[in-house]
Amino acid sequence: MRTIGNILWFIFAGLWLAIGYVVAGIVMCILIITIPFGVASFRIAGYAVWPFGRVVVRKPTAGTASFIGNVIWFILAGLWLAIGQILTGIVLCITIIGIPFGIASFKMAGLAIAPLGKEIVSRHDARAQYALYGTP
Repeated sequence: MRTIGNILWFIFAGLWLAIGYVVAGIVMCILIITIPFGVASFRIAGYAVWPFGRVVVRKPTAGTASFIGNVIWFILAGLWLAIGQILTGIVLCITIIGIPFGIASFKMAGLAIAPLGKEIVSRHDARAQYALYGTP
């Protein structure tokens, strides 16, 4: 079921959202000093293409530097990418079949706002189990 969801997601939203993240990543890499933001953008682009079966978890080592980086990210690209995610989610929620995809897009908007200090892992990873259910 996860594979079917990912294929439908790719067709209806994933490709276009990933292109937006790749463009943001290229712009960030051109600016040299913002290369870490470009790397984060490329990482999210991969997640935007095939999100089901993976979970976003907070890195335990994330601290003040991630917070400051997220503030800068929000100003440079995060706001615009989050708006794209929200608009995509609204369009997807128009149909009953698209509602689960719209909800996934709304969840990804939070990642678009603040991607630094977070990691994308398989749903079967122990960190994902802890993030989802609160048990190790």
